[in-house]
Formats: sequence, structure tokens, C-alpha cells
Amino acid sequence: MTELSRRQALAAGALTTLALSAPGWAQGAAPAGGAAWDLTEIYATEAAWDAARKGALAALPGIAKYKGRLGESAGTLAEALVLQSDLGRTIARVYTYVSLKGDEDVRVAAWQEKQAQAIDLYTAFGEATAWFAPELLTVGKPKIDGFVASNPTLKTRFDFYLANIVRQAEHTLSPEGEAILASATAPLQAPGDISGQLRSSDIPWPTIKLSDGKEVRLDSQGYTLNRDAPNRADRKAVFDAFWDAHGKFQNSFGATYNAKVKSDIFYAKARKYPTSLASALSGANVPEAVYRTLVAEANKGLPQLHRYFELRRRMLKLPDIAYYDIYPPLVSLDRPFSLDQMRALTLEAVKPLGPDYQTRIAKATAAKWMDPWPREGKRPGAYMNPGASEVHPYLLLNLSEKYDGLSTYAHEWGHALHSLLANAAQPYDKADYPIFLAEIASTLNEQLLVAHMLKQAKTKEEKLFYLGQQMENFRGTFYRQTMFAEFELKAHDLAEAGEGLSGKKFTEVYFDLLRRYHGPNLKLEASYGNEWAFIPHFYNSFYVYQYATCIAAATYFAQAILKGGPKERDNYLSVLKAGGSDYPVDILRRAGLDMASPAPYQALVATMKDTLDQAEALLA
Repeated sequence: MTELSRRQALAAGALTTLALSAPGWAQGAAPAGGAAWDLTEIYATEAAWDAARKGALAALPGIAKYKGRLGESAGTLAEALVLQSDLGRTIARVYTYVSLKGDEDVRVAAWQEKQAQAIDLYTAFGEATAWFAPELLTVGKPKIDGFVASNPTLKTRFDFYLANIVRQAEHTLSPEGEAILASATAPLQAPGDISGQLRSSDIPWPTIKLSDGKEVRLDSQGYTLNRDAPNRADRKAVFDAFWDAHGKFQNSFGATYNAKVKSDIFYAKARKYPTSLASALSGANVPEAVYRTLVAEANKGLPQLHRYFELRRRMLKLPDIAYYDIYPPLVSLDRPFSLDQMRALTLEAVKPLGPDYQTRIAKATAAKWMDPWPREGKRPGAYMNPGASEVHPYLLLNLSEKYDGLSTYAHEWGHALHSLLANAAQPYDKADYPIFLAEIASTLNEQLLVAHMLKQAKTKEEKLFYLGQQMENFRGTFYRQTMFAEFELKAHDLAEAGEGLSGKKFTEVYFDLLRRYHGPNLKLEASYGNEWAFIPHFYNSFYVYQYATCIAAATYFAQAILKGGPKERDNYLSVLKAGGSDYPVDILRRAGLDMASPAPYQALVATMKDTLDQAEALLA
């Protein structure tokens, strides 16, 4: 991966919790006021941000003085890479600040415009450094290896970066070709931007009246708040209205996603990959067997998911089970959690990770690093953004005071601690871990939280509630994300086979997957097939499968930590501390996991079965 794409993946594609799988909106429950994080730690003023942006832009031409000289000496190569790295760090910080400001209120056009300026800066950086990889390949592996061996800066900071460039030699273009691809970054990002604007501001979302007389506006926040309504007729009304609204824009969403798929094919062809999937997996050197084995094993494990739906029907005392019945908790837990309680419970839950982890998370959660509460205009969902690496991570949350808010809190702080540990253990150029590892830290924290709450539970109902949360984690993060991954694969396969694509076709493909994953006994309305248009991560292609691989890995590590001792804990922490110092599959293999084999996914399905067994035993 180029320096540009690594930095952009971290800053522009902040580590996220999907709004659709981790609801966090609680109208009326949140304190009033603006954002609670302190962005002055990144830039004290808007003027300081603009000065940094202009300074980085002015520094870009300085890179050209190294053109044609990378093979001159180890010292010259080190100077060039340090300059590229330093500029990349500054540009990531510039983007992070404006991205966070924009997400405080997505309705403010001025921040959208400044974000566009930051993206343009990224594009210019990519163009200015596009010749690095092609020129390094002309230097050749033997000479590069000699440079690395003789120069401490190259050895400690850039050895993996250089080895990775050599690995991708056959997919690296000429300097002119790389510059063209770099300049295409901004326009080819347009499909995702357009679909996001449709969802955030342009669709006239419906308002419905619930059975208690309350009127709710069903934008994405209103949907996530009300999809688990206790009244079944209300849930059906929410689903019907929300997915019908998406259906009215099916053609527009179809055009944006079709454009995204075609841009993926364009990149794959330009870089001489056989498929879009191969292109997407190449950057982190993930074998295709990982993706395809995940899909195959999730499908083999569907009987346990279908068993869960039947348990859900039974516990909710329903005559049948429908798609709008998958979100209500199996057992009600009328326990609110304040922000202080969320912090205290999370700190207690992660004690098995040891005193160093405990000290770091206690200090971080006491600082002004997050924007916790929902408000009108704020970006929905939740994420951790590590782009201002020399400052600290920032967290955007939209917490409810229910358990899902607590779980989201623990999840996102897992991301933040991953970044802190990687930054402490690795030089900057090796700290930015790939997404393939990122969701392990967050989902493991969720599992430790469930284990802690189960241990505290005093009644059968409480135990059932937390077992239900565990099963719902497996449904939402393993099965659901794999279903998304299969949808992406099918959409790209159809396009690569020359099939015409449209919003209607995407809806048909998605609906077929809904039926298979949810089984013959779960009722589905045809309009629910429009759900694909609600998934923003489809515009970051072949991304969501990593939620499923990560929860499989997290389940393995969580079980080992809870049943073991310091050895098992340190084995897990070694994965977090490794950052991006090696390929993620290799980092996990050293920790005992082969993600290309069926074993991790079969182990998760077995844990799902065990959790179901415990719940059914409590009901006996």
C-alpha cells in the first residue's frame, strides 16, 4: 500500500461502528450542548488549521528534489521517506480536524467545503509521491535490502514499507500511471459522498404515529431508536415506512452504488488484478481464502442462527418471527447507565487485560477525547479516529443510556486503546494497523463486558439479557456482516461478468440473501430488500467482512484470556502492540490463529451454540 492510502485509510476512514448494527440515539436522554471533545488539542484555531493545510501544500513540491535519486544512497532514501512520512502525518492531522468538525453538525456547508480542501490536499500528496513506488522498483530488491541493512532509520521505520512495495511490484504502474490514479481519488469518492448526502439531508423521511400517540420522524436516527419498539405493530410500521422510503430512491442509490462498483473494477484493471476482490485484499496481503472461507463457514453455521431466531420468537412470546422482531431485547433491562457508570463498568470489565491497559484506559476516558451524546445535525453512528496520532485518538459516539450505549462505549474505547498501544510500541510508520486487525480490540472489549455483566447478574432475567446480548453480537457482527460481504461479492461478480446493474437488481440480490440468512421461518416483506441502500460501508468496498473475521478472532482471544492467565493476556496484547509492523494474517498466525482456515469461524459458531444452550437451560 502507498503512504497515501495507508494514511487515508486511517484518517479519512475512521474506525467505525456501523449505525445499523450499533444503535446509539436516545432522544431526550442526552445532556444539552455542543460537542464535548476538545479539538483545540489538534489545532487551537481555524486559522491554525488553515496555516497547517497551506504549509503542507507548499511543502509538497519539495518532494520532487528526490526524484531520480532514491537509489543514490541509503541516506538519501531515508531523507526522502522521512519527508514523505512527516508530510503524511501532517496531512492526516489536517484532515482529522476538519472531519471531526464537520461531523459535529453535518448541516454546516462550510465544514463540508473545508473537508473538500483537505481531500484535495490528500490528492495532491498522492500525486506528489506517486513516483516513489515505481522508482523504488527500478532500484531493485537487492539494493534496497542493502540500504535497509546499513541505515538505522530505514531499518527501524521503513523496512516493512519497502518490503511491501517490492511485494506489489507487478501491480505498480509507471510514475505517470500512478499520478493519474492518485488524481482520480477525489472524483471516484463521489458515489459515497452523494449517497451519504441522500441519507443525511436530502431524503424527505416519513413521520409516523406510534401506538402511544407519539409521532416520530424516521430518518436513520429515528429508525435506530424505534426499530426495537415494544409494540410489535409499531415495529412493523417503522420497518415498512423506513424501507419504503429507501425504495422511493432505489434508482438513485442504484446509480451511486453501481458507480462505486465500476470504480472498483477500474482500479483493479488499472493495477492488473484479476478481480475487484483481489485488488481490495492485496493492500493488507490477505489471502482470498480468508474471505471465501468466512462466507462458506458462516453459511454452514446458519442452523445456529436460525435456532436463535426460534429462541427469540419463543422468548418474545410471538406466534411467528419477522424481520422487524430481531432488535427488541429478549429480556427487558430497565437499568439506565450514566456516562460515569459506563466508564466504571468498562474499566472493571477490562481488568483481565492487565494493569498497563487499565492505567491507559483510565487516563484516556477521563480526558476530553470524545463527543458522547446525540444531537440534531450530528453524524449518526460511532467511530474512533486515530488520524491525529501525535495528539491522541478521538471518539464520536451517539450513546443511549441503555445497555447498547454502554456496549458502544466499551467497543470504541477498545479501538482507542489499540491505537495507544500500537503508537507506544511502534514507530509512527509501523503503528497504523490495518482494518483487518482493528475490530478485534473493540469486539473483544464487548465480550469482556458481557462476561463481567453476566458474573454480576443476580437473577435469571438478568442472565438471559446478557446472554441475549452475546447472541446478538454474534448475529450482528458475524452473520450480518458476512451477509453484507456476500452481497458485495455478488454485486462485483455480476458487474465483472458484464451484467447490467440497477437499484432493482441490487434489491433482488440483497433480498435473496436476507431469505437465506434468516431462514424459512422468518417473515420478510419485499421492501426490506431495500436495506442495502442504508449501508454506508458498501462505499468502502470489501471492508465489512473484517467485522466478521475480527469477532471470530476476538472470541478466540476472549475465551483464552478469561480461562487463562498472563500468558494468554500477553499473547493477545502482542497483536495490538504489533500495529502495522507486519501483515495482519501473519500477526494473527504468530498468536495462534490461521484466519484462512475454517477453525476460527467454526469456533465462533460453537460458542454461539454454547450460548444458546445456556439460554435454553435457563428457560427449561
